[in-house]
Amino acid sequence: MRRFYVLLLPAILIVTPLLAQERAHVDGLGSTYFPNSGSAHAQNDFIRGVLLLHSFEYGPSAEAFRAAQEKDPNFALAYWGEAMTYNHPLWSQKDEKAARAVLDRIPPVTEDRRKIAPTVREKEYLRAVRTLYAPGSSKEEQDRAYMEAMKRLHETYPEDDEARLFYSLSILGSRDGERDFATYMRAAATAAPVFERYPDHPGAAHYLIHSFDDPVHAPLGLPAADAYSEIAPNAAHAQHMTSHIFVALGLWDRVVTANLRAQRVQDSARAANGQGPNVCGHYSSWLHYGRLMKAELQEAETLMDACHARAASGESTEAERIGSRAEWFYFVSMRARHIVDTEDWSLLDRWTAEPPRLTDEEANKAPGIFGGPSFTYRVTNALAALNQDDPSLAEAVVAEDWGNHQGRETQLNQLRGLLQLRNGNQEIGVALLREAAASEEDLPFEFGPPAIVTPSFELLGKALLSLGHAEAAAEALRRANERTPGRVQARVGLEEASSTGTDE
Repeated sequence: MRRFYVLLLPAILIVTPLLAQERAHVDGLGSTYFPNSGSAHAQNDFIRGVLLLHSFEYGPSAEAFRAAQEKDPNFALAYWGEAMTYNHPLWSQKDEKAARAVLDRIPPVTEDRRKIAPTVREKEYLRAVRTLYAPGSSKEEQDRAYMEAMKRLHETYPEDDEARLFYSLSILGSRDGERDFATYMRAAATAAPVFERYPDHPGAAHYLIHSFDDPVHAPLGLPAADAYSEIAPNAAHAQHMTSHIFVALGLWDRVVTANLRAQRVQDSARAANGQGPNVCGHYSSWLHYGRLMKAELQEAETLMDACHARAASGESTEAERIGSRAEWFYFVSMRARHIVDTEDWSLLDRWTAEPPRLTDEEANKAPGIFGGPSFTYRVTNALAALNQDDPSLAEAVVAEDWGNHQGRETQLNQLRGLLQLRNGNQEIGVALLREAAASEEDLPFEFGPPAIVTPSFELLGKALLSLGHAEAAAEALRRANERTPGRVQARVGLEEASSTGTDE
């Protein structure tokens, strides 16, 4: 049946038919219904591009949209799609120059205006994406203007599931990666009806997972996580993305399985392009964390050795070292997790590849790793040294100027508190650790392996336990488990605190 959408304007009734393409499926990537005015022989590439875009496979998605453009140079939405691949809303990344260059390639309107975006709906998609890259506007202004444009498009065409889903993603993107429960629940409510109607749509499952990937809401995201890996087995990000929910629920077996699959898909694609495996990246770091939580230490060490070899090789470019997804950040976070979580301080000298010190501006480009790689590296060394009765490194880190980035003061107060405890100043030391815990609690919920080297409530609980304050320790460790569920260290500490009895 041909569908019609009605747009009411002052004194004008415009009836815009959606062209009658059927719901399309691409093996390994999922299904969608995205009617458009492109020629028939460009449809397969276009649909493939859309499905890859929903799974954040931006490079392959751009290639598919360019293939659609070659087959139909007047296919306006093919240019829209490629421009969309240069915005990574949940990674705080946007390449405005590349996107505008794509939009500038759209053929000019001729006398036959139907050749370029012949429907009002398609013109609205183009208008919306242009707001996303509007010259002279800040990223925040662009993101909010784009969200409002997608809201209007969705409200004008309520049966257009693609408009609904890209509106949901724009809501998430309006926070520039900073979690806000009210905003994220609004995004979830927008995407949920599509998942209910079409549980094989990759965007519906994907955006629900992002909306729910914190310890409070993760149970709501489990159906989407269960579905997503089966929807898009050929998208590495889809395989990994399910583990956002599994980490938030402490389901370590599933974390490992999800990231093994993601690694295999990614490395297969890299091999096809003549590249080696990605041993120091996003999927390997989450896999490593899952291995640690399962106490699969030999497998975790193998992953850590490979990442260390890559970091120590010096092959990373300066751009890679400061990029938000760069190998240095994964190396220092994996190293921190391994050494501190296992409390195997002998490993400190095994993985020595100190990253470059970043400027404040560069460090801000690394969301998820508080303070940049050099800070994380030094904090890890300081914690290890303190546990070996050597305060010098902790004193040095506390004395340095590390700027004022999110999470830094929390970890500096951790070190200050531990130094006070070492010097016998229990009251001051515990107060500083409580201050660190309170400041971490004020931070937005993080997803994935903890960015702070030692979660503050966990550190506080272990310190209180060592001082004989079992009840207070148990309370701190319970709160640690609320922020980072299922961590072995908090669970073991809580069991010890519970068996110790009341405070002295």
